[in-house]
Amino acid sequence: MSEFRARPPVGIDPTGVSEEGAAVYDLIRDDIISGRLEANSRLVVAELSVRHNSPANAVREALQLLRSQGFVLIVHNKSARVRPIDQDLVRDVYEIGVLIEPSMVRWFVDMATPADIAELERIQHQIEANNFTDPILHSELDTQFHTVMYERHYNHLAAELWWRHREILRALGRRYNFTLSRRAQVLRDHRDLIRLVKQGDATSAATLIAQHVDGAGRHVLEQMRAASSARAG
Repeated sequence: MSEFRARPPVGIDPTGVSEEGAAVYDLIRDDIISGRLEANSRLVVAELSVRHNSPANAVREALQLLRSQGFVLIVHNKSARVRPIDQDLVRDVYEIGVLIEPSMVRWFVDMATPADIAELERIQHQIEANNFTDPILHSELDTQFHTVMYERHYNHLAAELWWRHREILRALGRRYNFTLSRRAQVLRDHRDLIRLVKQGDATSAATLIAQHVDGAGRHVLEQMRAASSARAG
């Protein structure tokens, strides 16, 4: 099973491809996220088909899906390569999140039920119990937390855009450790967000989620810059 197995909100097809295509998609995506397939590595259908014991059509489906999610570049519908996830791409992705997530959170606060709030509290309890010890579990729980707020949003295009971009940041963020200050900030933001949802304060919740997303993106950028400096040094 994929280490990176968080699933998108209800109503958003996680792949839109065949069962075989979805299976090989998981495998190739894990190789990209983990770094086993490095930036600009060629992705040859025949080689991937043999490597993953999958039909060529399933591999093509997987590559097209990875292309749509920003992990793969395909030139002239022929040559596929692993897309370099650089600082400019990360900046663009999290800035889009800062623009769209406040609107989605505002909508959620206005329609949140006691059951929604209880679910946020349940997930947050698990996040704090894990306390970043298991990074895979934290990644899944954090995704579940945000999914609660967005999975019933009426604008499925916005939800799909949020999911695709979150997957890029989540994948890249998995390469780096959370700093102690970022860990503390994530927990504070989640607690404050639950409090604001309870209070029905949509405006403050929207402001907070913008800051939360901005902080997540900046944290990844800082880690990327530090890693780049370390390699150069």
